[in-house]
Amino acid sequence: MFRLEARPQPSKLWIGISPILAVLATMVAGGFLFAALGKDPFISIRMIFWDPLFGEFASYYRGQLLTKAGPLILIALGLSIGFRAGIWNIGAEGQYIMGALCGAAIGLAMYPLDAWYIFPLMVLGGALGGWAWAMIPAILRNRFGTNEILVSLMLVYVAEKILAAAALGLLKNPEGRGFPGSRNLANWASSANPDLIAGTGMHWGVVAAFIAVIGSYVLMQRHLIGFQINLTGQSPRAAMFAGVVPAKVVAFTLGLSGALAGLAGLFEVTGPAGQISIDFGSGYGFTAIIVAFLGRLNPFGILLAGLLLALTYIGGNVAEQEGLPAAAIQAFQGMLLFFLLAFDLLSNFRIRLAHSSVSKKEAV
Repeated sequence: MFRLEARPQPSKLWIGISPILAVLATMVAGGFLFAALGKDPFISIRMIFWDPLFGEFASYYRGQLLTKAGPLILIALGLSIGFRAGIWNIGAEGQYIMGALCGAAIGLAMYPLDAWYIFPLMVLGGALGGWAWAMIPAILRNRFGTNEILVSLMLVYVAEKILAAAALGLLKNPEGRGFPGSRNLANWASSANPDLIAGTGMHWGVVAAFIAVIGSYVLMQRHLIGFQINLTGQSPRAAMFAGVVPAKVVAFTLGLSGALAGLAGLFEVTGPAGQISIDFGSGYGFTAIIVAFLGRLNPFGILLAGLLLALTYIGGNVAEQEGLPAAAIQAFQGMLLFFLLAFDLLSNFRIRLAHSSVSKKEAV
């Protein structure tokens, strides 16, 4: 029999290697999954991790890498700041949707005006939309002591209903011949978010993600607010003695994560997606949780993890075209979080052999 023994302090070795081991374990377990589906596991893994970068159509897929990674990095950065404080925002997908809706509504209200300030106003609207949606669980927690995990998660389904209603009603394209969805914002110069360098996937959302990485690092490592957030997560009681107001930390972290998720939604709806549609919600808000933990809640780690998860998105699309079911790809991505949490356990615990002694009375 085995037992877990708490370490005197977390192991730096396991903290460093657990993401690598999690990726390798995911590949092995994913290989067994693909084999169970009747697919060659080596070819399947190659299609996900190798072909998008070095395969026949690599030049096209490389351009998609930054496009996919941008929103994941933006959302994960916001989530990581809250997670460091012990604030668990699980509803970033809803904030992503509401940011896209609010930003798109501002642009569509001004259509077909040609003016430089429309896109900046949409960006502001996207950030405010995500912020406002995240403030609902923040206010409810501060005022009534509700659980932000449940509230933020349930609000995702509310946001999806609002999205469907907008695509079929208020924001529906009047020239769309009855089809659901808004006008194509990517085709209107005043609201478009095209590649800044053709073929690279580098649009304003990716630029915002890189800026947010640096900003998050400065905030958490060089600013008093970052110190208060870290202290709150490590020892809430010590934070209160140090004068930190828990309600302010809750409002700040949830509001910031909501604003970044809203920005991700706005940049997506004005660029790659192009329009508000019923299926605009892409799951980025949930995948970003994996990105945040895979990146060890560190801004630069999140940057690398976002690129890795974006690669699995693109490689998953390649594998789907070759006959792998979409559900298997989603399960493959979920395995990554499972194995990361499993190996993280070894950062704080050792596995020991349990020596059990049976008394004579019990033996009789």
